[in-house]
Amino acid sequence: MTERVYIFKRFERFWHWTQAATILFLLLTGFEVHGAYKLFGFGRAVDLHTIAAWTLITLWVFAVFWHFTTGEWRQYIPTLDKVGAMIKYYLTGIFTDAPHPFRATTLTKHNPLQRLAYLFLWLVITPIIWFSGWFYLFYGQWREWGVDGFLSLEWVAFFHVLGAYMILVFVIAHTYLITAGHTATSHLKAMITGWEETH
Repeated sequence: MTERVYIFKRFERFWHWTQAATILFLLLTGFEVHGAYKLFGFGRAVDLHTIAAWTLITLWVFAVFWHFTTGEWRQYIPTLDKVGAMIKYYLTGIFTDAPHPFRATTLTKHNPLQRLAYLFLWLVITPIIWFSGWFYLFYGQWREWGVDGFLSLEWVAFFHVLGAYMILVFVIAHTYLITAGHTATSHLKAMITGWEETH
């Protein structure tokens, strides 16, 4: 039997897709700034990268406000319950048509592994990318801030690129796991329409 459950509200879907597009654009421009290829030209890529970064920060301010005023922040509280079952499902069950060990609802949208992944994103990847990006952007103010004696531009650049690669891995894994629903497109449809079909 198939049941439709309204999982993702309109703002969540807007936030998700706008964030995804902005992050992909940041990766595109950032890797050009790093010298991986030439598309916009170095100076233009730097300008576009900076604009996209401020756009993402603005979006996150609204998203944090929305999550706390609606109580949706509770969706991200980590739990170890069913983590083993989720790992087993992703490693083997997904290939043997095993039943999914987690059922998304309006009150529990993310499975235990997703919650841990988002925790890692917010506690490790995000601080690396934003702190290094901040120091990169305001390199000219280091002397005023009194950090020029112990900060190295090479190390700031290294951690910024490291954070970018971590985000790229996260995006690839996230894209792959979209296909892990009861059909290959069910999770994608849920993030477009808000409704998820469950069995």
